[in-house]
Amino acid sequence: MGNSLDIAIAGAGPAGLAAALYLKHAGHRVTVFERFEQPKPVGSGLILQPTGLTVLADLGLLEDILALGSRIDRLHGADARSGRTVLDVRYDAQRGGRFGLAVHRAALFGVLFRAVRRQAITIETGIELETLETGERATLVCGNGRRIGPFDLVVDASGSRSKLRQCVNNPGEPRPLAYGAFWVSLGWRKGFDEHALLQRYDRASVMIGVLPIGRPEPDTEKMAAFFWSVKPADAEQVRATGLEAWKARLVGLWPECAAFTDQIDNFDQLSLARYGHHTMKTPAGRRLAVIGNAAHSTSPQLGQGANMALLDAAALNYALIGTDRIDTALEAYVRARRWHVRVFQVLSLVLTPFYQSDSTAMPFVRDRLVATLAKIPPAPLFLASMVTGTVIDPFRPIGLAEALWPDRFGE
Repeated sequence: MGNSLDIAIAGAGPAGLAAALYLKHAGHRVTVFERFEQPKPVGSGLILQPTGLTVLADLGLLEDILALGSRIDRLHGADARSGRTVLDVRYDAQRGGRFGLAVHRAALFGVLFRAVRRQAITIETGIELETLETGERATLVCGNGRRIGPFDLVVDASGSRSKLRQCVNNPGEPRPLAYGAFWVSLGWRKGFDEHALLQRYDRASVMIGVLPIGRPEPDTEKMAAFFWSVKPADAEQVRATGLEAWKARLVGLWPECAAFTDQIDNFDQLSLARYGHHTMKTPAGRRLAVIGNAAHSTSPQLGQGANMALLDAAALNYALIGTDRIDTALEAYVRARRWHVRVFQVLSLVLTPFYQSDSTAMPFVRDRLVATLAKIPPAPLFLASMVTGTVIDPFRPIGLAEALWPDRFGE
């Protein structure tokens, strides 16, 4: 786009910060609005897949995040009672030396936030955005009645609880999923594979996981994200039963995880994550682009959330470069991301009940049929492509080439 635009970005999470960096670099005037008084990360850990890492490489931030994260080469899950392997996904099933990078959310936030600061991008905090008024340009309306603008374009990166997406036709609302999880960031302990996501299952109603997430900041200790699935509706009952009873249940299913439960002294250390499934048919409206969890949210079973958000930011920037008309650019953005988003939203929706549900049939099928079939080619390659986010090419439609992955890069 030849003209420099005035662009407002709602939300200072990974999607919003990445979009701010792209759009500032493209020559636009960018302001980020954040509802918190101080921008901050929310949550414990995540895996950056080759998709998200490629976007960070494009932004010149790959070395910064590699220095903080933990390289992930495989995802392994076992039945807690029998010890039978029921999930075994290896990145090396694909050629090219791909890997995941597990990071503390504070690490990803810090890398992006520091880059935004270096670019002198304005961030206004304590701004609760309610709606958007559009005409020749767009004006933001705050909860206290304050009006901000006008802007040529508004980017809604405000997450799954977005209010601005109501300005799009048929925005839909997330459908709550039955299971959420308790999450906590703890000190890393030896005896666990530092390059793997490890999980233990009791049918599909209990999932315990350990993910090495590197360091939140340089020169701090290595950490792990420890999580246990729970229905949000049952969380209060779990707390009422008592911390020691909860810890005993976990250790009974996975004795080695005592290395992490021993670090938990109070339920206040745990964060309760709630999940919902939602996919906007058209994540754009008049002078409005919706990116990240505001446009598509789901179970974290495939670990694509932050990666999809980063791809959205890159796609929007690429679409704006390609035309002088905002409406045409928004159509191109929607088109470029449509199939990648839909395929992974469907895969997540289909697979989640096998790992997080009250079903007895689905985990039976998972443990006896799926686990066996997963070893037979080309299943290992397909599983790896699901995890890496490359079942269909997400790069070419948004003008990116996948980052190169030397064999030992990131170790």
